[in-house]
Amino acid sequence: MVRRGVGTWIREGVWEIPLRRYTALLVAAALVAGLVFAVRVLLHEDRSCGPGVARPEGSDECVGVATGPYDFGQPRLRDVVGAIGRENDRLKPGSYVTVAVLLPYTSTSPTSLNDIRHQLQGAYLAQYQANHDSNGERPQIRLVLANPGATGAYWRRTVDQLTAMTTSGDRLRAVAGIGQSTNAGKLAVTELTRHRIPVVGSSITADDLANGQRGKDPFPGLARVAPTNTDEARALASFAKVTAGRALLVYDKPGDPYTRTLQQSFATLIKGSPYEPQPFTPPGDRTEEGTTANTFRQITHLVCDTSRETDTILFAGRHTQLRQFINALGGRGCQDRKFTLLTGDEASYLTHEKDLDRGTLRHNLSVRYTSLAHPDTWLRATERTGGSAADFTALRRLLTDADRAPVGPIGTASLDDGQLIIGYDALRLAVHGIREAVPSGGSVPALADVGLQWPQVKGSLRVNGASGWICLDVHGNPYDKAVPVVELTPEGGSHFVRIAWPEGKPPGKECLPPS
Repeated sequence: MVRRGVGTWIREGVWEIPLRRYTALLVAAALVAGLVFAVRVLLHEDRSCGPGVARPEGSDECVGVATGPYDFGQPRLRDVVGAIGRENDRLKPGSYVTVAVLLPYTSTSPTSLNDIRHQLQGAYLAQYQANHDSNGERPQIRLVLANPGATGAYWRRTVDQLTAMTTSGDRLRAVAGIGQSTNAGKLAVTELTRHRIPVVGSSITADDLANGQRGKDPFPGLARVAPTNTDEARALASFAKVTAGRALLVYDKPGDPYTRTLQQSFATLIKGSPYEPQPFTPPGDRTEEGTTANTFRQITHLVCDTSRETDTILFAGRHTQLRQFINALGGRGCQDRKFTLLTGDEASYLTHEKDLDRGTLRHNLSVRYTSLAHPDTWLRATERTGGSAADFTALRRLLTDADRAPVGPIGTASLDDGQLIIGYDALRLAVHGIREAVPSGGSVPALADVGLQWPQVKGSLRVNGASGWICLDVHGNPYDKAVPVVELTPEGGSHFVRIAWPEGKPPGKECLPPS
């Protein structure tokens, strides 16, 4: 027995075993707690894909703004993302501002990914040109990739990141790209411009994603390098001489901003037509097949039921449904009759579409569309205004240099779908606005001042784009922009037909929009 205290005797070893048990329990509890914490940390870190990019809860998509070289798991983007990374790394701190290229980089559609790659290649070539071939003009341009998700579902998360970058060392001064005219894209543009972030749309054409409609400007600071659907339809009508009694309209119901405004523009052209427009309802995600092919098979019967004078089909829909409809027309019963299918720039996605039955184009069917740009436009044009071969050749020379260092490599590139050209022009317009907004004696423009430059982009201050002159009206829309009419070919690819003009003729040499 050992005396432990006054009046207390404790047998040797009585507390020894319980103490060991309690210690073991405490250690085990600490290990379990540590393991749980470690698992939580690991799970949290697992949501990250790269700097600025993460997987939202419940999603496997990597979304957000990649502030370092990140290709969003898309091998076809790897080379151009690497080229952008090298150019960004060359920039000295404090010498640059940032421009984000907002596109759905996690798209699962091979056709869409081709267009995304081409747009990004064009944007990079404009970045390289701005930083190396502008006689030392400042600021220099840093590019980052912003991904709202394949369908744009995470647009708000991405826009919040972009907004924060306007007041950080990133000095974000513009967002270019946007991609298709979708509902999510419209919401993103609305929020970006609400924060006075200048936006330069590359391939958006929907009328309700443009300022100036009914005299209102709901998107302050938005500029576009592509004509509206209405202007494209006007140009197409001036080229094709569309008449009400000889045309049938096929349209997406309920549609999205692109298809709805294209439908409305086409309906205006053939007002008084004896034929009721024929609707089809695609899946919500219009890159999916759905069951629309069944509807198109039925519509081909109605096409053949029209009078023999009817020779034009106007199509207001996205490229997946367009491809299904063209394939269905290959099996129509009236193959002895000639039809010309006219549609908007979405058809450019089919330039290299492997699932398109090009044999259909050998059976009295021509598919012509208004492209945003085409490499043969200015090489074959006879017009003296509206654009030039020299402006396009500057881009082609850059693209040739991009086969190797120091400009490239940037991966497999193509000009004939127009996306590289329009991506290049959109970034050039953004650079123009940024540099024109630099205050005297300064090096970095105020955010809001960049968007204020758009109304002055005309006359001698126009941007001589590779797609044609970019002369903006006071609402930021291109005035009388050249619209190449392009035709899909049975052999693959497409060929340039002719330039069409929204005003029916090229702009004057001053390129000043009328009041």
